[in-house]
Amino acid sequence: MHSNSGPSPVTDKTILLIIGGGIAAYKCLDLIRRLRERKIRTRVVMTAAAQRFITPLSAGAISGERVLTDLFNLDDEREIGHIRLSREADLIVVAPATADLIAKMAGGHADDLATAVLLATDKPVLIAPAMNPRMWLHPATRRNVAMLQADGIAIIGPNSGEMAERGEAGPGRMAEPLEIAARIEAMLANPTLDPAATAPTPRGSLSGRHVLVTAGPTHEPIDPVRYIANRSSGRQGYAIAAAAAQLGARVTLVSGPVELADPAGVKVVRVQTAAEMLAAVDIALPADAAVFAAAVADWRVADAATEKIKKGKGGTPSLSLIENPDILKTVARRAEIRPALVVGFAAETERVLEHARAKRKSKGCDWIVANDVSPQTGIMGGTRNTVHVITADGVESWPEMAKDAVAEKLVARIAEHLVLGQADV
Repeated sequence: MHSNSGPSPVTDKTILLIIGGGIAAYKCLDLIRRLRERKIRTRVVMTAAAQRFITPLSAGAISGERVLTDLFNLDDEREIGHIRLSREADLIVVAPATADLIAKMAGGHADDLATAVLLATDKPVLIAPAMNPRMWLHPATRRNVAMLQADGIAIIGPNSGEMAERGEAGPGRMAEPLEIAARIEAMLANPTLDPAATAPTPRGSLSGRHVLVTAGPTHEPIDPVRYIANRSSGRQGYAIAAAAAQLGARVTLVSGPVELADPAGVKVVRVQTAAEMLAAVDIALPADAAVFAAAVADWRVADAATEKIKKGKGGTPSLSLIENPDILKTVARRAEIRPALVVGFAAETERVLEHARAKRKSKGCDWIVANDVSPQTGIMGGTRNTVHVITADGVESWPEMAKDAVAEKLVARIAEHLVLGQADV
């Protein structure tokens, strides 16, 4: 498949993931999987406390690497060594970063493999705090965090919400794997940026937001058994809906006819035609963000037959076509209950960027996600995608990746935009 943007700037990069001893350690298994999807090599160090929650076997099976746990293991030190381990990675990530681990980092302790690695490294460090809200808000933790930030340590989260303990809620939940993966990707792609420049903090979450997504083709009837359609599988739209739900959004997915399972935690409204899709979109509004990934048929038959059209009766039938409603344009140019962010898709077969820029202006949407759906790309109906995100400020071309990864990256951008009010990606 051809990509105009060349290889990903994060492909074949290596991170060292230090897993701390908190209940959120289980999320690191999903984080490792997300990083492997992005072709980011992940080596793992686990503290003794982390091994009370997940096993080195689990982390090693997913990462495909041997998990290291002991500073005083002579075989490990002889083969790798904590000094070499601390400097071979492009980025060190601590997740979950417990109150104890943060305190040790701030104090310069080095009494186990994790803290020795952190003290010996000369590479960027990202921590994802996770602890009880009172521990996070305690003056000692606040001092330790401020000290780490002054030392140039990047921090993501914590998010707010219910804790593992019954009746406990507030700031202290570890950022979700999708948020952390997006932050890691940004730091690896831009290693010279100030740590605060790519920090989504708790605002990266979509909790309390409503996201509307359309997906799949529409079927425009010719007669009761025939219809006009296209080759859209709906996979990209479904992946976007799933990614938004994983970041805590309330998601409404308006779907044309597809053969896909409903994403977990998503309200799915199934329709057949473009007119039905527009009606369902109207009912679903208002929304904070709307992503129109559906491949809506541009035309429909003016007078669909009520009975099956038979061959041999009056020769070849003539079909009179009329335009379908333009759902993206209708919502984007609506004065009332317009979502704060309207994202359209442009599936093109030639002059992709030129057509996509023109479409963004003519439709009145904020962003256009453009891709080349020529038959040779295999994108229409396939599992991978190569996209360009067009905004008022320019174009960001992403490398070829799985549609799930495209969805995660796009949703991370949407979350950042909704909180920060940014006009770009």
